[in-house]
Amino acid sequence: MNLSEHRYGVSLEWTGNRGTGTQTYRGYGRDHVLRAPGLPDLPGTADPTFHGDRDHWNPEQLLLSALAQCHMLSYLHVAVKNGISVISYQDDAEGTLRLNRDGSGEFTSVLLRPEVHISEGSPEQATSLHEEAHRLCFIARSVNFPVEHEARTIG
Repeated sequence: MNLSEHRYGVSLEWTGNRGTGTQTYRGYGRDHVLRAPGLPDLPGTADPTFHGDRDHWNPEQLLLSALAQCHMLSYLHVAVKNGISVISYQDDAEGTLRLNRDGSGEFTSVLLRPEVHISEGSPEQATSLHEEAHRLCFIARSVNFPVEHEARTIG
């Protein structure tokens, strides 16, 4: 077993066949279900702009969520290592997606806005630790667009 390599798996099932498959662009649903062993199913769809359901998660939200989660988990790790006691953490993340004329698109940037409340440690140091958390975040290291931070520490 290689301890430096981890593998992850999910299953995806398209549930949007309305009876005629993909015969027409508007004739099929974008709904699908994401599954992983031992976890609740996650209903997915396309962004409503692309004929998705507003009540389901879309890939763009999931990518943004993965970046926000990864940063938070990395930040909590470096906070412990540096004697910062975090008592609450909230982030209002935002991503920008650019659509191209050929129908493709890509994220051009993500802005994380973590607000961290601490009970022990220096607020200045707590704020500076976001850079280390960013450097350690697996997901941020894997994307090809900038992930910026506007961190706020209260303590």
